[in-house]
Amino acid sequence: MNQWLLLVYKIPREPTAHRVSVWRKLKQLGAMLLHDSVWVLPATPQTREQFQWLAAEITELGGEATLLEAAMTTEKQCADLVKSFAARTDEAYQDILVQLRKKNADLAALSRRYQQVLVQDFFRSKLSAKVRQALLAKGEGKP
Repeated sequence: MNQWLLLVYKIPREPTAHRVSVWRKLKQLGAMLLHDSVWVLPATPQTREQFQWLAAEITELGGEATLLEAAMTTEKQCADLVKSFAARTDEAYQDILVQLRKKNADLAALSRRYQQVLVQDFFRSKLSAKVRQALLAKGEGKP
């Protein structure tokens, strides 16, 4: 993946609830903060639509939003960004696996968490299948 979407935005300081809402939505989308108010996602039709909706919302809140499509100038930059996205996803999958090992694991909550991470797993981590199998096994009552 060498194409990226960048969302650059400014939003009024008050009310702070708007800033927090935008930040939460960016986190929910799996966007990564590059610098100040510059967020990045891999360029896919789905992420493009999600950023477009968020940019429109920011504008409605009295802010400014610019959506850009960009390519990294070096393979290393691209690889580093992919690595950052993958590391964050792998960490979330690992956390789910740790929680599943607990005696009274909340299977419903962990299943929801898995679905959230799966949406943000842009580079298809190998841990995804492992977590899915662990959830299924736990649901069937297997240790």
